[in-house]
Amino acid sequence: MKKTFQLLIATLLLATSATAQRYRGNARSEKYAPTVYLVSAREVDTVYECCGAAQRLAAMNQAAVDNAINDYMETHRTGFQQAEKPQFVFTTRNNRFSFSLGGSIALRGSYDFKGVVNNTDFVPYDIPVPGNYDTRQKISMDASTSRLFMKAIAHSGALGRVVIFIDADFRGGAPGSYTPRIRTAHVSALGFTLGRDVTTFCDLQAAPTTIDFQGPNAYNFNFATVARYEVDFARDHMRFGVACELPNVSGTYNDIFAPIPQRMPDFPFYLLYAWGPDRSSHIRATGIVRNLYLHNLRTGRNTSLPGWGAQLSGTIRMGRPLRLFFNGVYGRGITPYILDLIGSGLDFAPAPSNPDRMRTIPMWGGQAALQADLSKRLSVTGGYSTVRVEHENGPLPADRYRQGQYIFCNIFCTLTPLCRVAAEYLHGTRRNMDGAAGAANRVSLQVQYNF
Repeated sequence: MKKTFQLLIATLLLATSATAQRYRGNARSEKYAPTVYLVSAREVDTVYECCGAAQRLAAMNQAAVDNAINDYMETHRTGFQQAEKPQFVFTTRNNRFSFSLGGSIALRGSYDFKGVVNNTDFVPYDIPVPGNYDTRQKISMDASTSRLFMKAIAHSGALGRVVIFIDADFRGGAPGSYTPRIRTAHVSALGFTLGRDVTTFCDLQAAPTTIDFQGPNAYNFNFATVARYEVDFARDHMRFGVACELPNVSGTYNDIFAPIPQRMPDFPFYLLYAWGPDRSSHIRATGIVRNLYLHNLRTGRNTSLPGWGAQLSGTIRMGRPLRLFFNGVYGRGITPYILDLIGSGLDFAPAPSNPDRMRTIPMWGGQAALQADLSKRLSVTGGYSTVRVEHENGPLPADRYRQGQYIFCNIFCTLTPLCRVAAEYLHGTRRNMDGAAGAANRVSLQVQYNF
């Protein structure tokens, strides 16, 4: 992170030492009008007495501004927890290269009552079962979800438009430490994306905005090191994507089996169909296949278990003010791809009839939410999400997670184009294998300012 900030400072110094001109976006794009700086390290602006020369220079500068804005509008990725468009853009006059800076400051205050969640975020898996005197209520404040990002766009004759994106938040260490963390860092060109990004299994448009940073417990938002290819066809109504991703395996071992490094990447893939004049509605089918490696201490040999998952997700506009979000997922051994189960040790467990064998554990989940846009500045959203682990593959301890539920409703108000406030209520439950259950409630308020 230190080297990154040093590079950023050096770039800014170069930009200010060069010939720079500041422009605002023109009236043709009222929704997105960043401050654009035209940077030239070798050219010197000259004030000509000739009106024609001045007009040609102004037209050239305006064209550079328009081209830069179009680049950032066309490459902007929307969806769950995605960064807003940058407000500061630096570009050359020929638009061969540009970069931008942006981020947000987010402060969230929460109050848990009638049960708490042992996590900064509202994760049903972390609800204590049973509760005690220490798990009845708590207050918390958190600004670690504040973010910084840098984006660069280069136009290459061979590669076309190349997009580089890096963003970071402050969740890299223990809660409350505010240690910087790289969320994503990737480069995209010719349909390929290489680096660290949200897993390809996740449909970014299938979940609504929540104050809770975790989101619905059946959703798939998680980061992975990826090599991905995507292509649009059928007049941009359809998209196909396939990737190989660095695996993350979390299983329940016994005295016979032990973990070993993984040898095969995960392979997620999807097919999406979108409709509407702005392609704002879509349905997506997603699949994943994986191989889970472990070592048999008794035989001295390595073995593997097949894992797989399937998902149907999407978002549908239901008239002008309403929007439906949904996803349903089922699979075996796919804990990294269901939020409530990440790191739970439930990818596999010893077979109930024969502890000398391991079997993947079946799991499923689903979430649905409805958002109503009451005005351009005000929206209300409510939804339900659940995750369940089937226990046929035990033996699993009685206190292991079996099912979690996540119920939410929130309201978001945009005070200015860059500032919004929100309020949210959350209710969650956790049920264990033996039927014991716990519940929690949370009320949250948030103020966020983008820059």
